[in-house]
Amino acid sequence: MDNTLPNFIPFNKPGIVGKELDYIQDAVKRGHLSGNGFYAKKCQNLFEEKYKFGKCLLTTSCTDALEMCALLLNVKQGDEVIMPSYTFVSTANAFALRGAEIVFVDSEESNPNMAVSQVEKAITKNTKAIVAVHYAGVPCQMEVLTALAKKHNIVLIEDAAQAIDVKYQDKYLGAWGDLATFSFHETKNIQCGEGGMLVVNNPQFKERAEILWEKGTNRQAFFRGQVDKYRWVDLGSSFLLSELNAAYLFAQIEKIDQIMTWRRAICARYEKGLKRLKDQSLIDFPEPSSPNGHLFYLKIKNQEQREELINYLKSENILSVFHYQCLHKSPFFLKNHPDKTLSNAEGFEDTLVRLPLFNSMTEEETSQVISKVKDFFNNMKINA
Repeated sequence: MDNTLPNFIPFNKPGIVGKELDYIQDAVKRGHLSGNGFYAKKCQNLFEEKYKFGKCLLTTSCTDALEMCALLLNVKQGDEVIMPSYTFVSTANAFALRGAEIVFVDSEESNPNMAVSQVEKAITKNTKAIVAVHYAGVPCQMEVLTALAKKHNIVLIEDAAQAIDVKYQDKYLGAWGDLATFSFHETKNIQCGEGGMLVVNNPQFKERAEILWEKGTNRQAFFRGQVDKYRWVDLGSSFLLSELNAAYLFAQIEKIDQIMTWRRAICARYEKGLKRLKDQSLIDFPEPSSPNGHLFYLKIKNQEQREELINYLKSENILSVFHYQCLHKSPFFLKNHPDKTLSNAEGFEDTLVRLPLFNSMTEEETSQVISKVKDFFNNMKINA
C-alpha cells in the first residue's frame, strides 16, 4: 500500500469544513488560549441549547470525560461498573483506575451494543453504575436502562463517543443518562484532533463537576463572584480543552447538519452498492448502518476471511480496519479474572471490518471501495 498514490483511499481523513482557521486566528487575537475561553463557551452553550443537554464541559478527550465520571461517583475498590466488553479500553480504564471491578456484558446478536436483557442479572449490591455505549451511533434501549438504574438506585452513564446528533424516542443520545461523554477525536463526525465533552444531566453532580474540571478548585465559583478567592477543595485534574481546539471545534459544529448529510449519503451508497453481497449472505451489515453516518462496517464470515479482505483492499490502496478487541479477553483483565465466553461480542471482534468513511469522501472513492469489495468476493467464489 502506497499512501502517496493519488488513488489511495485512507480509512479516515480529517479536514476543514468551514471557518476553522479563521476562528483559530481569532482566538489568538483574543489573547486567551487556555481552557474555557470564548470558543469553548460558545461550543458548550450550543450543545446545551441544540440538544437539550445539561451542563456541558469540554475536555481534552472522551477518556478524560469518563475519568471525571468515575471521580464524580467516588468510585473505589469494591464498587462494580457494568458495561459492554466490545468497547474501547477507555470505557473500562476510567473506572478501573479508581479500583472498580468491571463487569462485562455480551453484545446484542444484531449489533455490538450491550445486550440490555443481560444487564439486570449483572447488578449486585456493589453496582455503582451502568455504562451504555452507543456503537456506531446506534442507540441502546435507553428507556429500559433508565428504568433499571432507577429501580436499583444506580447511576446511568452514556458513552456517546460515536453518537453525536442521534435522537432516540423523544430526546438525543447524551441527554438520557445522569452523565454522558462525547469524543471529538479526529475520527469522529465533528472533531478538533483531540477533544471530548462531559454532559452533566443530573443536577446533583453539576457543582462538583466544575470543581473536578478545574483541577479540584472552586475557580468557576470565583469567576462568578460567589467566593472571594478560589482554593483547592476537592480532587481534580487539568481536564479543560485548549481554546485553539475549541475554536476549531466550533467551526465544525456550525457545519454539523452538512456533515451529517455527507456521511449518511456515504453510508447509503455503501448499503446500496453492497446489498447484493448481503442478499447472497456473503456479508452482513445493519440497515441503516449508522443513524449519524459515523461509521460503516461489514460482518464477514470468519476471522480468516476478514483478514484476507483487509489485506486485499490494502493491496488495492484502500485502508480498511478491524475494530475493538473484547476487553474480557484482554491480557490485563485476564491477569485477575477467569476466562469466559461472550459469544456475540467475540463474533464482532473476529468478523467486523470498517470501510473508509470521512467527510470529504467522494462518490468516486466510495464506488472504488464498493467495486473492490465486490471483486474480492467474486474472486473468492470463482476460486472456491
